[in-house]
Amino acid sequence: MGFTLELTDEQQQLRDKASRFAREVIRPQAAHYDREQELPWDILEEAAQQGLYEPMLYASLSMDPTGLSLPILMEELFWGCAGIGLSIVMPALALAAIRQAATDEQLGRWAPECFGTPGDIKLAALAVTEPSGGSDVRSIQTQARKDGGDWVIDGQKVFIGNGGIADVHVVVATVDPEAGHRGQGVFIVPKGTPGLNMLRKLDKLGCRASHTGEIVFEDCRVPGENLLGGEERMLERIGRGRESEQGRKPIAPAEEGGAAKAVHRRSSAALGAFERTRPLVAAQAIGIARAALEFARDYASTREAFGEPIIENQGVAFPLADLAADIDGARLLTWRAAWMAAQRHPFENAEGSMSKLKASEVAVRACEQAVQTLGGWGYIKDFPVEKWYRDAKLYTIFEGTSEIQRLVIGRALRAQASTEPLDQRMG
Repeated sequence: MGFTLELTDEQQQLRDKASRFAREVIRPQAAHYDREQELPWDILEEAAQQGLYEPMLYASLSMDPTGLSLPILMEELFWGCAGIGLSIVMPALALAAIRQAATDEQLGRWAPECFGTPGDIKLAALAVTEPSGGSDVRSIQTQARKDGGDWVIDGQKVFIGNGGIADVHVVVATVDPEAGHRGQGVFIVPKGTPGLNMLRKLDKLGCRASHTGEIVFEDCRVPGENLLGGEERMLERIGRGRESEQGRKPIAPAEEGGAAKAVHRRSSAALGAFERTRPLVAAQAIGIARAALEFARDYASTREAFGEPIIENQGVAFPLADLAADIDGARLLTWRAAWMAAQRHPFENAEGSMSKLKASEVAVRACEQAVQTLGGWGYIKDFPVEKWYRDAKLYTIFEGTSEIQRLVIGRALRAQASTEPLDQRMG
C-alpha cells in the first residue's frame, strides 16, 4: 500500500470521536487531575464505555495497513490532556510487548486483563526502565532464574507507568547476560504476586494525571507459563544471541533506527515494542503542541495592545507561524514513520527517531511560546499553557531522550556514508 495523506471514512470517524471525547470529557477535568495527581478512574470508565479503553480497539487499529489510525487517536486524546491521555493508553504499551513476545494462547489470556471491562476497569504496566539503565535497554540488571517449574525475579524498575498498581505487569528481565538483549525474557507478574512491591509513587513535574511508580522484585515467583513465548523459544533466542555477541561491538543504546541489518537482527520484545510505538509517542507530543499553538493563536487574536490584536505584531505572529509549519512537518514525519512500521519497512534512515525527535522538541517550543505569548497570564495556573509546558518536557526524555534520537540518526548517517575518496568526487 502506498503512502497517502487522505484519511479513510473510518479514520475520520475515529478522529471525530476521539476529538469529541477529548473536548467534552478530558479537557473539563484536566486541571483537577493535574492538581490532585490522581488516576482518573471516572474518565477511564467513560473511555471504556465509549470503546476507547479496550484491547480490541488497539488490536484492530494496529492492523491498519496505513499505520495512521493509532497516531490519529493519540494526537486527539493528548490534545485534551497528556496525563489523562497516558492513563488511557498506558495498557496499550504493555499489550504491544505482549503481542511481540507471547504465544496466541498467552495473548488471549492476558490481553483482556490489561484493560478489563466497563464496570471492572483494570490497568497494565510495561516494566523495562531501571535506575541504572535509562534508555539502555541492553543493560537490564533485573534477573530471572529458573527454579523448578517457576521463574524467580529479582531487581528494581523505575519510571513505570501504572507501576505497582497495575493488574498486569509485563516485566523484562535478564536470563542470560552473555546473550545480550536476546538473553532477556518477558514475564507476566500479576498484581498481588508476593515479592512485587511498590517503593513509591513518583512526584512528577508534568503528566501528573498518570501514575508512575518505582517497583522492586524480591524473590518474586511466577509460574513457568508466565514466560511469554515459552522457554523453548527463549532458549533458541539465547543461543543465537550468544553467537552474535561474540566479537561484536556494542549496539548503540536503545537503537531503533539505522541500517537495515541492525533492524533485522533485533528480537528483543522491549526494543520491538519501543520501535513500533515511537511514532505513537511523537503523535502524543504533536497533540500537546497543537493545543498550545491553538490557545496562543486565539489569545493573540483577541488580546489587544496599542489599539490592535497582538497577533498583528510580527514579534508575536512570526514565532507562531514558524510553529504552525514545524508542527505540520513533525506530523508528516510521524505519519511517514507510522506507515513504514505498518508496512514492515525498516527504519534505515532512523525515520522513527526523526519523528520522535522533531515532535517532542516542537512540543516544548510550542508550549514555551504559548507561555510567552500570554505573558504573565501564561506563568500562572489561570490558563492551561503552563500545564502543557510541564507536560511537554516529558517527551524529550521518555522512550528515548532527544540525545538518544540524535545518536541513532547520526549512526544511520554514518552507515550511509560513501567510502569513495572525496577527491575523486570533485572531478
